Amino acid sequence: MDAATPRSRTEISGGAHTPRKHDSAHKHVTGSADYIDDMAEPAGTLHGYLGLAERAHARITAVDLDPVRAAPGVVAVLTAADVPGSLDISSNGSGDEPMFATETALFHGQPVFAVIAETRELARRAAKKAVIGYEDLPHVTDVRAAMEAEYPLVTEPLKLERGDIEAGLAAAPRRLQGEMRIGGQDHFYLEGHIAFAIPGEDDEVTVWSSTQHPSEVQHIVAHALGTVSNAVTVQVRRMGGGFGGKETQSNQFAVIAAIAAKKLNRPVKIRPDRDDDMIITGKRHDFVVDYDIGFDDSGVIHAVDASFAARCGFSSDLSGPVTDRALFHADNCYFYKDVRLVSKPMMTNTVSNTAFRGFGGPQGMLGGERMIEEIAYALGRDPLEIRKANFYGQGDDPEGRNLTPYHQKVEDNIIARIVEDLEASSNYQARRAEIIDFNENSPVIRRGIALTPVKFGISFTATWYNQAGALVHIYQDGSIHLNHGGTEMGQGLNTKVAQVLAEEFQVDLDTIRITATTTGKVPNTSATAASSGTDLNGMAAANAAQQIKTRLVAFASEKFNIPEDQVAFEPNHVRVGNELLPFGDFIKLAYQARIQLSAAGFYKTPDIHWNRATGKGRPFYYFAYGAAVSEVSIDTLTGEYQVDRVDVLHDAGKSLNPALDIGQIEGAFVQGMGWLTTEELWWDNKGRLRTHAPSTYKIPLASDRPKIFNVTLAEWAENRKPTIRRSKAVGEPPFMLPISVLEALGMAVASIADYQVSPQLDAPATPERVLMAVERLKAMVSEAYMSGEDGADA
Repeated sequence: MDAATPRSRTEISGGAHTPRKHDSAHKHVTGSADYIDDMAEPAGTLHGYLGLAERAHARITAVDLDPVRAAPGVVAVLTAADVPGSLDISSNGSGDEPMFATETALFHGQPVFAVIAETRELARRAAKKAVIGYEDLPHVTDVRAAMEAEYPLVTEPLKLERGDIEAGLAAAPRRLQGEMRIGGQDHFYLEGHIAFAIPGEDDEVTVWSSTQHPSEVQHIVAHALGTVSNAVTVQVRRMGGGFGGKETQSNQFAVIAAIAAKKLNRPVKIRPDRDDDMIITGKRHDFVVDYDIGFDDSGVIHAVDASFAARCGFSSDLSGPVTDRALFHADNCYFYKDVRLVSKPMMTNTVSNTAFRGFGGPQGMLGGERMIEEIAYALGRDPLEIRKANFYGQGDDPEGRNLTPYHQKVEDNIIARIVEDLEASSNYQARRAEIIDFNENSPVIRRGIALTPVKFGISFTATWYNQAGALVHIYQDGSIHLNHGGTEMGQGLNTKVAQVLAEEFQVDLDTIRITATTTGKVPNTSATAASSGTDLNGMAAANAAQQIKTRLVAFASEKFNIPEDQVAFEPNHVRVGNELLPFGDFIKLAYQARIQLSAAGFYKTPDIHWNRATGKGRPFYYFAYGAAVSEVSIDTLTGEYQVDRVDVLHDAGKSLNPALDIGQIEGAFVQGMGWLTTEELWWDNKGRLRTHAPSTYKIPLASDRPKIFNVTLAEWAENRKPTIRRSKAVGEPPFMLPISVLEALGMAVASIADYQVSPQLDAPATPERVLMAVERLKAMVSEAYMSGEDGADA
């Protein structure tokens, strides 16, 4: 409902399933939203900066920091020797990620020391004065090169297997093999990494951190200080973007700030420049996918044998679960009768890669879609036909075509309807026919169109993370205070959880205030990741509200001598028998009767389990679905292209907030489009990241967005699982919709050879890669013409 629309007495403003603006939207636009660097600094605040290794792989033979200590304004220089507790900052406790490099540098840009100075600029300048000696060692930065050099895996690989893969491949009427390279991606959040530590009494310290995982920062800081978690309080009001990059990568900055603050007994802030932020922190994993597919003449897949090798960097970080999730999504919407999927989390001499929106799922799904594309071009068919032929069955499929490679049944499959509706609403078939006609008569500009589906599993595969807490207070005047374990990074989590609470108490949204996430109020929080923020924290908040409501109903029943079923929460009122009391007045009465008006809520996701050793289980509570049609135009002389039109139909269940959900879909699409088209990470032969600033790393601009961009929610959809108000997660699933852009570019390229040759575009499909693919197909056509082969007239 529009804010200006008159509201009846029987409605509340801003309950669940209504479009409401982000609670801080006006602050974001006006610049009044407070981030950590906007906080007033206490007197005596110091600033930190990191000194970085300048070799990709080398023994550190000497470190002279005296010039750093002598630099103007320097108060202290921290090295590994200054860490009072554990030097390990690994998120998984593996011990493979030291806070500072000591004997060996494992990637170019690895922190070796930290400077603490009176100003940030003085610290930054001083850090450059260190004199470090190195003995160079061989290094690799590429996934394939790491495999060829027999580099170790950073963690145990995973294998998903079902059926008899050798027999399935041998019996298939057709078979093909191939490779796809999938690039990484920098998070490029608007607010870079930052931490601000304020020392307290005894061993206590408060850390303001730009992190998606406050409890992990709390534990890592405590371990580094050699103390326990209750001595450390971590606070997060908001982040200027996260996208997974602040799930584990915030640890290092928080730890250094906290150690310096306690050592010097002064507040300490640390914030790297954008260049150093990009060099120091992990990114989306690059992948190399090798596949062997067996299929028949109708395009039905019989068997898939594929390996997914990833550039993980120098330590394990989250590479295990990221590469696991890649395998979980290599099937996307398709049933593989006989299947073997294997991960290869390769160590490389690069920064340790980490979580990024989709958490490996996009790479796995893209590999699966490449296989579909290969089959389509091998058979001379529309890839959409191949997709439909391989969709999972629905419900209790009599042919058993509903079992994933990890042995979970797909019980909520709605992809066929999603695709059917989108195919009709986007006029896909007529547009494809028109594009084929256009390409026949256009010597330079070629167009392409593709419709790709998405099936994305929702839940942390680490089962213990599927829990959340919330703390709800109602004050005497009826105003409500909410604190939960999720973190706000611009995605609108706080708004959605507040809407849940407004619905529970039947009060207007502006009755509720959400404060900064803090480990001092809600302990043992899970990371705000895996698209589970609203699912988990919304349910926890609802649970707290229900506890309070139960007490209030019992109070009203006793005070007014009526049955409990005659007490009801109505819009901004409580009905007690025939009397309607304003909510605030009713709460005042409850307070005076000494009714507890506070509750700690809790929720854990049911019906999930996972056995990694056997590769079997039910790792996901449910699946979210969606599909997109993308149309593109390419210039075959330059490789440049534009996205002409995109149509999206997405499943958000019964959306809690359609406005926020559509915004998430639009943002995810553009970000995913950047990953697949323009955002290229490049290391030189010395192991230095050269794409470390906006001048060398190209995220999508406003001008790159689709010229026509139609995004619709599947209004008929409703989560079959009892999630919060039957909604579905919407953070990560839409990120994979722009696979349709990559495949549309592929169709435009394939038109050069009359759609008879797979374009085999690697990601990102930069204009250079598009041009090289065009030239490759032109050469093939020319060769075929000279030899007089069929199809030479293409």
